[in-house]
Amino acid sequence: MRLIVLVVFLGISLSSFAQPQEATLLGTWNDSSIPGSFFFDNPYNEVWGLAINDREIAVIASTRGTHFIDVTDPTNPVELTDAFVPGAEASQNVIHRDYHDYNGYLYAVCDEGQSTLQIIDISSLPDSTIVVYDSDELFRTSHNIFIDSTNALLYACATRSVIGIASNVKVISIEDPVNPVLINNYNDIPRVHDIYVENNIAYANCEQTGLLVIDSTDPINPIVLGSMTTYPQQGYNHSGWKNNDSDHYYMADETWDTDLKVVDVSDFDDMSVLTTFNAEQTLTTIPHNLIVRCDQLYVSYYYDGLQIYDISDPANPVRTHFYDTSTIPNTEFYEGAWGVYPFLPSGNILVSDMQNGLFVFEAVSTHECENLVATENPESPFNSFKIYPQPALSELKISIQSIENQDDTTFQLVDIMGRVVQSFPQQSLVEGENEVLLLLNESVSSGMYFLQINNGDWSISKKVSVGK
Repeated sequence: MRLIVLVVFLGISLSSFAQPQEATLLGTWNDSSIPGSFFFDNPYNEVWGLAINDREIAVIASTRGTHFIDVTDPTNPVELTDAFVPGAEASQNVIHRDYHDYNGYLYAVCDEGQSTLQIIDISSLPDSTIVVYDSDELFRTSHNIFIDSTNALLYACATRSVIGIASNVKVISIEDPVNPVLINNYNDIPRVHDIYVENNIAYANCEQTGLLVIDSTDPINPIVLGSMTTYPQQGYNHSGWKNNDSDHYYMADETWDTDLKVVDVSDFDDMSVLTTFNAEQTLTTIPHNLIVRCDQLYVSYYYDGLQIYDISDPANPVRTHFYDTSTIPNTEFYEGAWGVYPFLPSGNILVSDMQNGLFVFEAVSTHECENLVATENPESPFNSFKIYPQPALSELKISIQSIENQDDTTFQLVDIMGRVVQSFPQQSLVEGENEVLLLLNESVSSGMYFLQINNGDWSISKKVSVGK
């Protein structure tokens, strides 16, 4: 008995003192002919990811424009040269671009020069792309964008018009993805550097002003729900991402030697920093961008490269993995890892380094929160529920055995980021056997999705594979 107790105790002790490990680098891409910006000498900035037509593709920004890199074989990243999109501003003036995708289109903005909003049809990747919209009518420059796919709204932060008029946030309808329409300007709030939106609630990172939370259910009449204007280790409030399953918002201040923050957002009238954490470095250190996927927080940390944290205990992040993408000594400047993207179906992680280009890392998690075959309310009225064929090509057939009549049942196809890819017509289910046919839009690309079905009192979600 003593031996057993001792073994258990040692197991707990060893796990509690587990050391972070270096992430596994799978591949890199860099084009040495691309010039750096005049100000920071950075050829590269933001990174995004796409899963389309059975390919995984990295999107990386440069002073020249938007590059598409096939990372399906992560050990051999290859640029799709026929897909490259020159920026409206394509010069060494460019420091910063940003991206989000929606319904088979990539939305691209730039924060410098004679820029535009570009909308890029990505449905033909890996062969080519088509720029279907390239205009400065809504704005010329924007620092960051975020797409609320549930409501088909694009939020453009810190924009400037052709004549130099600034807007803190523009809310733009992309219900018709290639014809964006301005809904409102949020100018009765401080300048917003970046924004995260979930269920119509916008978390705005407002630079020196702190964190602001806005109810955007009616974007014509937004309501400020709360703010956090002072907090420990306050700096330049840069970016953040919410944990979908909890009331925790992870936040980065882009100020040297300030920590990342865990913010309790359960009460918007009384938001507070629960704890701070960092890259565990002693030299000058500064975080940049961060994204949550399931129980992992992924951070691009400038000179300290990629940093990954286990947030299974949301209020107490534990650093598990790291990789220094830059050999430049830490200093009070801006160099190294700029962006991170962890949402590829493989789980592989994309990082952009300002000087060194694209890095592809091996997945560190199976992201269990996405691997449930079904998550449903105990009151779900189904005896059986099947979706076929899988992988689906152009349609989904659903066989449902219901224990009662169900009017106004809604169906939505959601990607692994929680973004609604397609909404289907409501259905009325009858008691007994039901056969439902859902036709997929041509813009729905190959990959893993969730089909969400709900009726107000209950909901069910099942994994769906699409292969075109």
